[in-house]
Amino acid sequence: MKFKNPQTLQQIALLLEVDFIGKTDFEILGINEIHVVEKGDIVFVDHPKYYDKALNSAATTILINKKVDCPVGKSLLISEDPFRDFNKITKHFNPFIASKVSISESAIIGEGTIIQPNVFIGNNVIIGKHCVIHPNVAIYDHSIIGNNVTIHANTVLGADAFYYKNRPEGFDKLISGGRVVLEDNVDLGASCTIDKGVTGDTTIGEGTKIDNQVHVGHDTIIGKKCLIASQTGIAGCVIIEDEVTIWGQVGTNSGITIGKGAIILGQTGVTKSVAGGKSYFGTPISESRVKLKELAEIKQMIKERKNS
Repeated sequence: MKFKNPQTLQQIALLLEVDFIGKTDFEILGINEIHVVEKGDIVFVDHPKYYDKALNSAATTILINKKVDCPVGKSLLISEDPFRDFNKITKHFNPFIASKVSISESAIIGEGTIIQPNVFIGNNVIIGKHCVIHPNVAIYDHSIIGNNVTIHANTVLGADAFYYKNRPEGFDKLISGGRVVLEDNVDLGASCTIDKGVTGDTTIGEGTKIDNQVHVGHDTIIGKKCLIASQTGIAGCVIIEDEVTIWGQVGTNSGITIGKGAIILGQTGVTKSVAGGKSYFGTPISESRVKLKELAEIKQMIKERKNS
């Protein structure tokens, strides 16, 4: 999430009421999660296990819960609770603004686009030309939709990420300040749920077609010309490269990559990253020809045992 205007280290420290290490005028351009940080971003870290990863990331300001040596060219914000203060930054620079109308006046809707009854379109949404948005679709704030996109009934774009910190008093939600981006010629079936990014974009690439009742988690990137069948659940921070086919009732772990042209057969559990150009099946996942051979061998062993 980028700020509308650059901030200084001192300005952010005053907002959070925390100490800092670095020049008062050190420039800060936004906040991001560790896997998508860029120069100018703040990243937060609250566990010693991940200190080195955060300090050595592309982020140039680290919101951290311990005073440590500051890397050259970077700055630190010293917080008792980085998770809480990361939320505070999100709420300050991207506050929730309640809508009073079904279609926001700030939404931009392209020529030839059809909006069916009972559609909700939030603030600062951009929808391209010649789209069809069917009844009861909800498009949350800041979503971006390309040209020639079809979205079927009851689909939701931009719900919050499923991201919580377990505290003694209960689960504390990390506030989502990202967006959903659909590129040109995307089709979404009925009752799909596409969560917004925590700080970045959940993206569905050009020409991808998604069946009914598919869930796509926060910050996931789906490539071009993919096919994803019904009841698939894709976790957060997944990368699905171009021309991947995923059949029904597949589930994935978070943070994995599915390579270009891969085929994931139905009811597979994608527990790890897999290379492109191959077919996969089963849980734990393996190449389909290997898995099917293993199942045949097990079946034969059972048959022989019964006959012995």
